[in-house]
Amino acid sequence: MNMNLLQIHADLSQRATVDSTALPWVDAPVSGIARRLLERDGGEVARATSIVRYAPGSRFPSHRHDLGEEILVLEGDFGDEQGSFGPGTYIRNPPGSAHAPHSVAGCTLFVKLRHLDADDAQRVVVDSRSATWHPGLVPGLSVLPLAQYATQHTALVRWAPGTLFGRHRHFGGEEIFVMDGTFEDDHGRYPAGTWLRSPHLSEHQPFSREGCTILVKTGHLPPPAAAGAQA
Repeated sequence: MNMNLLQIHADLSQRATVDSTALPWVDAPVSGIARRLLERDGGEVARATSIVRYAPGSRFPSHRHDLGEEILVLEGDFGDEQGSFGPGTYIRNPPGSAHAPHSVAGCTLFVKLRHLDADDAQRVVVDSRSATWHPGLVPGLSVLPLAQYATQHTALVRWAPGTLFGRHRHFGGEEIFVMDGTFEDDHGRYPAGTWLRSPHLSEHQPFSREGCTILVKTGHLPPPAAAGAQA
């Protein structure tokens, strides 16, 4: 695939829904690493959201993230100069950071590139397996806050079977990746592996009949005029 100025769901003012499990794997420039492209705006250096797979023993050369990087380890072991991170670990590398990532046994990651504010300088690492989860706003919800900057919030949310949340609107939009189970709202049904992006001031009434765990990011998407200017 030609990565020169590739645009996939690049218009941030539009709703997007992608079943990542149905996408082909696209080889990265480094042997042993492949990606499923959920959204992308640019070439090899791009604002992007992807599922990334490292084969055992894969290693990426040292590189810099000018507008940051967010990683959620879905499976396997992921590592760099700052440590080794297992399934369920969230990592936020701030703008200007650099590393040489690798995997000993292989891993699968959810990765966002170039989405952070240039002034957001805090590195964050949270292991969801040992962190403290908190009760959510309605019975059946458990929340693990991961990161916050200005209007932007990132968290893991567990939904017990049969949980219903009230209709609400998202200033700055909302982005969801379904890690397990099935998430639902009045727009559709989203099994594990689904990625959703809802634009600024979008609204919905979410629920889960069977239960699920989702990664949620809110408050980071611009109003339509600003989104159109970026896309």
